[in-house]
Amino acid sequence: MQLNKIPATIVTGFLGSGKTTLLSNVLKQAAGKRIAVIVNEFGELDIDADLLRSCPLDCEDEGAELLEGKNGIYELANGCICCTVEEEFLPVMQELVARRDDIDHILIETSGLALPKPLVQAFNWPDIKQFCTVDAVITLIDGPAVAAGRFADNEDKVEALRAADENLDHDPSLQELLDDQLGAADLVIVSKGDLLDTEQRKKVDAVVAKKVPASVKTVYANQGITQDMPLEKLMGIGAASENQIESVHTHHDHHHEHGAHHEHAHDHFDSFVITLGEVDSEQLQASLQTLLADNNIFRVKGFVAIAHKPMRQVLQAVGERMQVHFDRLWESDENRATSLVFIGKDLDEKAITKVLQASLLEVA
Repeated sequence: MQLNKIPATIVTGFLGSGKTTLLSNVLKQAAGKRIAVIVNEFGELDIDADLLRSCPLDCEDEGAELLEGKNGIYELANGCICCTVEEEFLPVMQELVARRDDIDHILIETSGLALPKPLVQAFNWPDIKQFCTVDAVITLIDGPAVAAGRFADNEDKVEALRAADENLDHDPSLQELLDDQLGAADLVIVSKGDLLDTEQRKKVDAVVAKKVPASVKTVYANQGITQDMPLEKLMGIGAASENQIESVHTHHDHHHEHGAHHEHAHDHFDSFVITLGEVDSEQLQASLQTLLADNNIFRVKGFVAIAHKPMRQVLQAVGERMQVHFDRLWESDENRATSLVFIGKDLDEKAITKVLQASLLEVA
């Protein structure tokens, strides 16, 4: 038995909070470390796993070494891991334990809709506990979204939205989901901090202070989460979160204890993938901005094949904020296609597809 346990970092946070960007930053900075990555994404197309696979290509000289086999990325298909830990998560951990001599660190990116507590509890299983420990649970929150009252405590907008939807009467709400993610945190990172003014920061601080003890540090990161998040802030925290996880009481626990029918707020989300051919980037973004303004779309994320361009474009949108960047060249034998994951509420997939087809396919 090895004397030192393999540390694992669990990264959690709501949709679009910056989890994949944070993990990419860790991989780029972790010089020579042999890292296994577990990705638990909600949706049919695992964009995050693909992005993380391409990360080491940008940093071959000084970046981390992904564990051999499956390119170091282990994908969990079920977007809600909280009730499928035994079926999905534990087999992967058992495989990593068997390969423990080849691993320096484990990174786990949860879905924006998953709860961290069941994952941490899994590290107390005997076959896992003797070899692995949770170095820290890092919870990311979208600073501008929280400051604006989306999925935060004591915000009239959230309560009005919840009251208007009878389907949410007995489900853990999105607000409760964020509370539970904060409640399990060993470190809170507020992303997009450079977009916040002094008053907005005060609002974010107040939300966090109600949900985490003073001993849990909160740090602000700028868009992109790069140089302002050095590796020493993210790894080597040594929280051993599994030792005190049972003392963390969540809304999820409360619903179970009171015999509530076990549904999650995201059971009522719509999630689908729209696939197109090569497109005109400006037309695509204009069409998406119209769709984001007119529909209850929480998240759009995917890859764009731009006509006559050799590189693949990554597109992400949260609320009405959209970001694009090129990540790598298209492979010679790769299908140049545009694939976008939509997550939202009461979405009409056919109508959304029609808007995109009408404005894009003619330039393919």
